[in-house]
Amino acid sequence: MTTFRNAHRTTWAIIAGGFVLVAVGVIAVRNLGGVNNAVAQQPQAAQAAAKANAAPQIKTVAVVNREPITREELGREAARRYGEGVLESVINKHLIAEECRKLNITITETEIDAEIENTAKKFSLSVDRWLGLLKDERNVTPAQYRTDIVWPTMALRRLAASRLEVTQEEFDKAWQSEFGPKVKCRMISVSDRALAEELRAKAAANPEAFADLAKDFSEDPNSAAARGLIPPIRQHMGAPEVEQLVFALKEGEVSQVLFTANQYLIFKCESLLPATQVEATKQPEIQQRIVEAIREHKLRNSAGDVYKELQEKAQIENFWTDPTKRQQNPGVVAVLNGQKIMQSELEEECITRHGVEVLDGEINRRILQQALKLQNLDVTEQDLNDEISRAADSYGFLKSDGSPDFEAWLEEVTKEQSISVEVYVRDAVWPTVALKKLVAGKVKVTEEDLQKGFEANYGERVQILAIVLDNQRRANEVWDLARKNPSEQFFGELARQYSIEPVSKNNDGQVPPIRRNGGQPELEKAAFALQPGELSGLINIGRQTLILKALGRTKPTITDISVVRDELYKDIHEKKIRLEMAKQFDALKEEAQIDNFLANTTQMGKKMEAAARQQSTR
Repeated sequence: MTTFRNAHRTTWAIIAGGFVLVAVGVIAVRNLGGVNNAVAQQPQAAQAAAKANAAPQIKTVAVVNREPITREELGREAARRYGEGVLESVINKHLIAEECRKLNITITETEIDAEIENTAKKFSLSVDRWLGLLKDERNVTPAQYRTDIVWPTMALRRLAASRLEVTQEEFDKAWQSEFGPKVKCRMISVSDRALAEELRAKAAANPEAFADLAKDFSEDPNSAAARGLIPPIRQHMGAPEVEQLVFALKEGEVSQVLFTANQYLIFKCESLLPATQVEATKQPEIQQRIVEAIREHKLRNSAGDVYKELQEKAQIENFWTDPTKRQQNPGVVAVLNGQKIMQSELEEECITRHGVEVLDGEINRRILQQALKLQNLDVTEQDLNDEISRAADSYGFLKSDGSPDFEAWLEEVTKEQSISVEVYVRDAVWPTVALKKLVAGKVKVTEEDLQKGFEANYGERVQILAIVLDNQRRANEVWDLARKNPSEQFFGELARQYSIEPVSKNNDGQVPPIRRNGGQPELEKAAFALQPGELSGLINIGRQTLILKALGRTKPTITDISVVRDELYKDIHEKKIRLEMAKQFDALKEEAQIDNFLANTTQMGKKMEAAARQQSTR
């Protein structure tokens, strides 16, 4: 079914397609970073100017309970996580900067201001509103926008200037697409040729029946729902064969069958729409807009070509993913055309892009380190390996002998998250082990816990039909209807008509069986109180009201708790310790005194706040 739908999306794109005229700046924002945003950089001269106008760089980025986290530490950790991807952007930054220097291309601050203003105008926004929108929705600061998006867009225009010339033919086609004649059509789209020929013959014999044929047989859901009607077809916007076919039709005429985009298409011309007449006074402005749109489209297409050519000409040695070369070249992460790219530059770029996020993780890590030190605890290599083995076992990564498959789990989890083993261990495994050590001894699994767990996982369950409503008055009416007609079939019809919950609505009231100790005590109590065939009263849970009808009980397959006791113990212990870990971390975080200079936030900590309040009352 997915393939079928995708095929029709492709068909529609070919029929009514054409490039979308979107500002390059917005494209760059959406693709900030990585290969697609290789252009989003500034040359060293512009960097130097930006740094000169910026505030002095802080060496301590945070203080946690009076213990500092340095910028150097943050840069190292940010590069550990994002260095590989960011380095590619840094290399591309140097490529474009070098080419700009060779061609004496310079872009002034005044030109950047004008570009930002023009972009804001395209969206009918003030500059302040546009910059605020980027910050709020894309987390791109005004400074980043200027240096990482606007400058490279302008630089690319200059580098690709010879490729951005708009020919008269290109302009004429764009003008014709927007203001030229159009054909209002109906369409039938099917995947079977024999059916297409049959439908075409019926439509040609009786053109008035075309709309009904489209509604009944067309496999394109959008046009079928509109009885075959599609948006008017313009010239130079989609597949040439479609345009050639429909523009040759007379009003009321049915086309031959056309095979395109893996579909057989039939069109009927409803009317020929004449070209739009444009007032002479408005033509210069429209012409300029069209020319700019064509240039922007060409820029998007040529940007990749420019970079490809620059990269093909360049001599690049990347040391980041080669430990041997990094050891032989300390402090150097790459060499581009004989020029070294230093690790310090890469780390600063990683801080610029990901510093706030990484620093938050490092603050949390420092809090845990301090808590461990206070209790004379330590996380060993064996602890880390044991936790990885536990995770492997928990997720079913086992060897043939039933032991945890350590290596297979590491390969799977790091591949899924696109991270290195080192980062996985540091960011996921170490904090888990640290918290488990801090809460060790606080978690106990009682006989009551085991019994409840056994009932929840292996005990009998109540099979029910359910109706979920969010209106008390409607709930009373539906309950009264169900009481007057006690059949399961009628209850299912009521669920299909009134239930607001998708599962019960789409399955005639059937929902998964209710178990004990599943976390919904009110619902469980009401369900287990019902006898087969019995209707419940109104059950109010939060803002919703439930009506249940009992069908019966399931029969447990395991009745002896000793058979699954060990497995239950492991599961319950892990769940309880996870809850205790979360409580412990929240407490540590609330008590910590944190000054985050990168995010410009301060937290006094509970003890400091209490002392400050006490001082203020004296």
